[in-house]
Amino acid sequence: MSKLNPQEIMGTIKGKFLKKEIPNIQIGDSVKIGVKIIEGERERIQFYEGTVIAKKNSSINTTITVRKVLQGIGVERIFLIHSPKVDSISILRSSKIRRAKLYYLRNLRGKASRLKQKFN
Repeated sequence: MSKLNPQEIMGTIKGKFLKKEIPNIQIGDSVKIGVKIIEGERERIQFYEGTVIAKKNSSINTTITVRKVLQGIGVERIFLIHSPKVDSISILRSSKIRRAKLYYLRNLRGKASRLKQKFN
């Protein structure tokens, strides 16, 4: 029996849980994410719609931070995109940006927080 190094073992285990059908999400995209929510014995899908302001890539632990403004209050949520709780991800529109992180949107209000749309 050959001895496997720990990184190869972890790579094979992680490979089983990676999702195959994930769109190419970029910073500045407006996305709609379906999240599975369990209420008692029922399971339903709740959609969260907002702008991607940050992305952290590390194989199975890839996360995106999505921001939306709800009744004048900014709400941010971090999603593990390979999580079984994330049911679907769809890109609604893309934006022209020149930054890796859009944290400056936290300080902007109203029309100032809009991003220019990118037409593919």
